Amino acid sequence: MRESVAAIMCSSGKFLIGHRLPEGEMGGRWEFPGGKVDEGETPESAIVRELREEMGIEAVPEQYIASIDFSNKNGPVRLLAFTVRIADDSAVKLTEHSEIKWATLEEIEKMPFVDSDRKLFPFLKDLH
Repeated sequence: MRESVAAIMCSSGKFLIGHRLPEGEMGGRWEFPGGKVDEGETPESAIVRELREEMGIEAVPEQYIASIDFSNKNGPVRLLAFTVRIADDSAVKLTEHSEIKWATLEEIEKMPFVDSDRKLFPFLKDLH
């Protein structure tokens, strides 16, 4: 089974989310930043790489939250979510998102969110 990671960054009761570019299967929806775990990578190192590539953010994975299984056009995927601390966001550059913003879980629940990330919502209630 392929693995993907979701970076859960929470500050003052708000979560950092990204608005996906319009292309692709889930284009135009909101998501928690992250992506595929490449061969030879740990989920934690994948988070560091993905946030650096997608946003120019230097991140420090902290705590495993949960994993959920889903399927997409490429088959089954296990999504692993971790809390992440931002070490340096001074050079934010978006490559996979049109914008990023901080939002409460209540706001996020009403937004057009990526289906797989939506399955993480129950695990986030204790984080804010």
